[in-house]
Amino acid sequence: MSVVKCAVGIVVALLCIARVSGAELEVQLKNSPLRGVLVFQVYDNPDAFGDFRSPMVETRLAVSSNGVYRLDRIPAGDIALLVYVDENENRALDRTFIGIPKEPIGLSNNYRPKGPPSFQRASFAVSEDGVHRVDIELYDVLGESGQWGLGIGVIGRSSPYVGSDSSVVQVIPAITYFGERLQWVGPSLRYGLLGSDRFRLAVNASYRVGAYEEVDSPILMGLGDRENTLMAGVGLVYDGPNRFDVDFRYQHDVLDRIGGGEAQLSLSKGFQTGNLSWGPSIGVNWLSRGLANYDFGVPGWAATAVRPAYDVGSTVTVDVGIGGMFEITEHWRMVLNVSAEYLGDEIKASPIVDDGYVFKSFAALTYTF
Repeated sequence: MSVVKCAVGIVVALLCIARVSGAELEVQLKNSPLRGVLVFQVYDNPDAFGDFRSPMVETRLAVSSNGVYRLDRIPAGDIALLVYVDENENRALDRTFIGIPKEPIGLSNNYRPKGPPSFQRASFAVSEDGVHRVDIELYDVLGESGQWGLGIGVIGRSSPYVGSDSSVVQVIPAITYFGERLQWVGPSLRYGLLGSDRFRLAVNASYRVGAYEEVDSPILMGLGDRENTLMAGVGLVYDGPNRFDVDFRYQHDVLDRIGGGEAQLSLSKGFQTGNLSWGPSIGVNWLSRGLANYDFGVPGWAATAVRPAYDVGSTVTVDVGIGGMFEITEHWRMVLNVSAEYLGDEIKASPIVDDGYVFKSFAALTYTF
């Protein structure tokens, strides 16, 4: 019996040693606040770090007079460190309506991302039982006036029409802005009204490129060019755990060039691979009768022997896509989104439609200040 007790004691002792072993971090915070609470989060997962949620280790420490903080029992491997000031001591990193930290933060390697953070740029290697010194400087992500970006972008859309092998391509200024409530990325704008960084009500606006010009195909002659317009409306956004996002929005033609609107419900999942933040998405779109007829219908006055009148009515399409942002440097980034929209049966039955899908894309190169 004594042998068994001895063996159990040895196992317990070994488990205790395993629990206390690990690397030690000595963090020198260059501009530590005079008082308050600091939160140190250690990440070993790029996806979790890309969202600043679910750290491997979290430690809360009172502000030190000398700005030096020690973290122990850190598992060996590649890690990234986030430090933030819990100014209101609510035990959470306060964020804006679009998820950007509002409280001062600092990252290992003094990395200051202008978009989704890259684990690769912030990470460093720690060895078992080693002592590692880390210098970090706190900063406000949005500064006093938010983050502005400027560059050039391209919007593209394939043609599903009979006899047309042309695509709509338009070059536009790529302006980006991220603030407390406002998000402006290329042709889309969103402003948060109510809610939190997780669930919020917002107003949306986007630039919609005309579906075709009548010179694109003989079947379209006499229908007139489809105009570009501004779509605007309201939306609900839910940023779920593990970077699962749900987005619902309704937008209407506010310039009355089309006289219709559309509703969109989409689900996306975010991933982080090196300096690339990317993710797939799937969505369902409802097009009003006015919008569907504008793009795919044939009014009675434009009917011909080879192009009979056709009323599409309201319809549903399905979108499948993938998008990403590649961080070239802390200031330069490349954005690319591509998707395929699968048209509903009501659209495919139109006498001017040949393909059952439309490819859409947006690409931009921007410099963020």
